[in-house]
Amino acid sequence: MQTKIKGNLKALLPLVIFIVLYLGGSWYLGDFYQLSVLSVFMLAMFVAFIQFPQTKFNIKLREFTKGAGDETLLIMVLIFLLAGAFSEVSKQMGAVDSVVNVALHYIPSSFLIAGFFIIASFISVSIGTSVGTIAVLTPLALGMQDSIGSAFFVLLAAIVGGAMFGDNLSFISDTTIAATRTQGIKMRDKFRVNIRIVAIPALVTLVLYLLIPIEVQNTSIVELSWLDYVKMIPYVIVFILAVNGIHVIITLSLALASSFIIGFTTGSFNVLEALSAMQVGIESMLELSILCLIIGGVVGLIRFHGGIAYLLSAITKRINSSKHAEFGIAFLTGIVNACVANNTIAILIVGPVAKEIAENNNVRLDRSASIMDTISCFIQGILPYGAQILTVLSLVGFSISPFSIIQHLYYPFFIGIATFVYIFFFSKKSNDKKKATNY
Repeated sequence: MQTKIKGNLKALLPLVIFIVLYLGGSWYLGDFYQLSVLSVFMLAMFVAFIQFPQTKFNIKLREFTKGAGDETLLIMVLIFLLAGAFSEVSKQMGAVDSVVNVALHYIPSSFLIAGFFIIASFISVSIGTSVGTIAVLTPLALGMQDSIGSAFFVLLAAIVGGAMFGDNLSFISDTTIAATRTQGIKMRDKFRVNIRIVAIPALVTLVLYLLIPIEVQNTSIVELSWLDYVKMIPYVIVFILAVNGIHVIITLSLALASSFIIGFTTGSFNVLEALSAMQVGIESMLELSILCLIIGGVVGLIRFHGGIAYLLSAITKRINSSKHAEFGIAFLTGIVNACVANNTIAILIVGPVAKEIAENNNVRLDRSASIMDTISCFIQGILPYGAQILTVLSLVGFSISPFSIIQHLYYPFFIGIATFVYIFFFSKKSNDKKKATNY
């Protein structure tokens, strides 16, 4: 029988050190992305090892490696690396450009804002990165600034909102991977819950953007070829296979293979260029992958010394229903995300605690995963110091205020409201079948 771990507030010190150093250092530097989150978490790791000198170092090392070597984390790292490779190879093959061409060809210029929201949503769902989507579309919007006047700010907001839509729902998004893996559920199950939360906010946002018709001057008709449709096939493969419950590693492998085949046959790249693109994609995920392992190890030490037990005890004292548990998960996720300005890291930190809160209070794990993901995307999408807003500002030369974009960011605010409405009115208890999961 496993001995029950006694709660210990002091065990949370490494996590407190991380948040204080990262939040304080970032505010001092005036840039949340100048300070390396990996370096700061390394300092938190050293604190975790120095703490409790009465515990032998070998025991601490064992608990750290148990946490870092958790099956969930290792599978997550593999998925991250595959997702990075697929995203970069498909981009180099021309898939993203083809999506933009197809969308701009069929969307009337008078509904340009709503059209960009749709384009951003599709691209972010396809490539699994909101920042990447924003980086692709913002230069296009910048080129239209003189033609659309004051609607330019709304256009930028539509791009950010659509990017957050995909960040939340994409099967290869790092937030989705983190949320499903930490809760131990299938992506398909999380998607089904998630789509119920965000469908109405997305539709309402689209309608609001449709009600802002604009006249675009000096537009040119985008010419399409059959290759544009062919190059979209890998994204379609990801969506169809993932929705039908095929394991994400198999799904990404098949999509990556199709990107290679299409790229070779259409002359988009040769073998060396394809392998180089794959390496770039993998390298883009290395820091996040290493961070996952270190977070897992530190959380393992915190758990061993009673920090998680203390946190659970402190939270559950105020929880007397599954509904309160879900609000607690949402609150924890939002607070941590606001502190670290990164929704994936927030989910990685909160995930283990959220799972225990859910299981102890009869909350379905697909709901806890969806709540974490949606709330983190809500907070991340509206942070003036978040990567999404900062990416836009950097691409327009920091010539505008972040609040000129945030005031038109309907979608992130709507999904935040929708999540709390969903928790309040549609709370459902778990059952044994729902708790048993396979990824």
